[in-house]
Amino acid sequence: MRTRAQESRAAIERLYITMRHLFTRGVYKPMGISGESLVNSLMVLSPEIYGSITDEEKLELDGLLYVMERLPRGIEECRYIRFISREGFERTDIEAIIPPKRRRNCYRLDEEVMYVEMTRGRSDIYDIMTHLTFLFIESATILRNATDPKGRISSNWKMLEKIVAQEKSGEPIDKEAASAYLSHLIGRTFEETIRAVDKFEKSPNSNSLFSIVYHLGKLAWAETHDGLDREISFSATLRERIGHHVYGEQWADKIKQTLESNDLLNRELHVISANLHSVKNTVYGFQTLNLAGYDDLEDVAMDISLGDKKKNGSTIDKFASKHGFINLPDSTGTNIGVQIIDTAKLPKAELIPGVNLVEDLKKRPVFVVMDYAFGEQAYECFDELLKPYVTKGKTIPLNVASTAIMGKAGILRGGKGDLMIPDSHVFEGTADNYPFKNEFKKSDFEGFGLGVYSGSMVTVLGTSLQNKDILQYFMESSWNACGLEMEGAHYQKAIQSASKIRKSIKSNVRILYAYYASDNPLETGSTLASGALGMEGVRPTYLITFKILEKLFKKK
Repeated sequence: MRTRAQESRAAIERLYITMRHLFTRGVYKPMGISGESLVNSLMVLSPEIYGSITDEEKLELDGLLYVMERLPRGIEECRYIRFISREGFERTDIEAIIPPKRRRNCYRLDEEVMYVEMTRGRSDIYDIMTHLTFLFIESATILRNATDPKGRISSNWKMLEKIVAQEKSGEPIDKEAASAYLSHLIGRTFEETIRAVDKFEKSPNSNSLFSIVYHLGKLAWAETHDGLDREISFSATLRERIGHHVYGEQWADKIKQTLESNDLLNRELHVISANLHSVKNTVYGFQTLNLAGYDDLEDVAMDISLGDKKKNGSTIDKFASKHGFINLPDSTGTNIGVQIIDTAKLPKAELIPGVNLVEDLKKRPVFVVMDYAFGEQAYECFDELLKPYVTKGKTIPLNVASTAIMGKAGILRGGKGDLMIPDSHVFEGTADNYPFKNEFKKSDFEGFGLGVYSGSMVTVLGTSLQNKDILQYFMESSWNACGLEMEGAHYQKAIQSASKIRKSIKSNVRILYAYYASDNPLETGSTLASGALGMEGVRPTYLITFKILEKLFKKK
């Protein structure tokens, strides 16, 4: 007899095989025969992030909010969803809809059609396909709750229809009465419903919960009773470009061109994958604010995170712009912004307390800081970045001395904000495993009030596809996993191929990996759907940044 973990892993495999097939095919009906395998596999898997997806009466509210904040506003109203590459819509007068939690250009052509621009690779496509499958499953739940056993529309649904019409016309509604009607349609208590309504109201990207439930149910009714099927399709250009590093190559070339134009191409480079605030604030914070140590840095970071931009934030920004800081917002479609920091232009040789840079300005390091990648996109961008720069018939290898990866990850043994220091990446669902020498050790982070865990890191195929059975297996078996994320194995694939096979960078390139926990998928109420890390993320983010600089440049 198969265990639940084995059944779940088989469901993930079926999901990905099906999604690849449907992508290659180019079009499918999510609630038809072609989408049935996706629905069935997702129901078997029952991912933690989608909570009560298998309950035929209850709507999953936290999972719904998580999904809606990552999809374009109004997508629940559209029968036709088309995934496209960057195909010229950005130069039209059609206003782009950009979800704040997963930045991508989306275009609402009319009441029924939504175009979604996909430039971040397969992982992003599979992620959004999974989210949409969740929505379609939940729409069926809404339809069941909105009709009686004979298929007749209930009075609660008719009242919801009136409420949504009032909302659309700008008329005030009685929120408590409206929530009472809604609670019957979503199978939740009044208390749960009113709490969810408030959460959706506060979301900057989502329509109201009343509107979302109504339109999901309306499309499900139209498909079931009127034969108006929903449809998802993929443009020919998107299918041609996926896997060919079109956007990653443009992104990497822009960085190399900037390095060349600033006479930095031959300098020692340290590539850091992180957020776009902690490295800048750490390097320039110590240069401008006379901070005594890490504790002072953390205080400044807290102030900036709480909105104190005018005081320390603007001081750091103004100083940085005059002392070697180059900002490269993305224009290629990767949605990965980049910063370049030339430490030769820093007035103080002391980078952070106790760490001094060499006196020779030409030998001082240059930091290339890139924002977080998404899944397989990490390989595409890193692989292109580590290639030699070809210009005017010359091939110039980059002098990459180190690669440092700071990431957000799900933790298996600790809680939000704790740290994970991996010694290998295990790529779930494949035979690809990447052991490596991590210069970071668990002891580097002890004594700062955070939990620190070490072991292997599972690179998962999608954050939305994990369930407790699989994660428990990875944690308790000899895999000794401490966490899960989506990019580690992809980064390692690029680093090892560049250093060991292609020889485009040094074979002894220094590697530093550290993750902080954004969630614990094994704890109810601590999954990604439970909300952002918030201020709990300041200490681990800045501590890892501080330790990257210390580890790279402190003389032993």
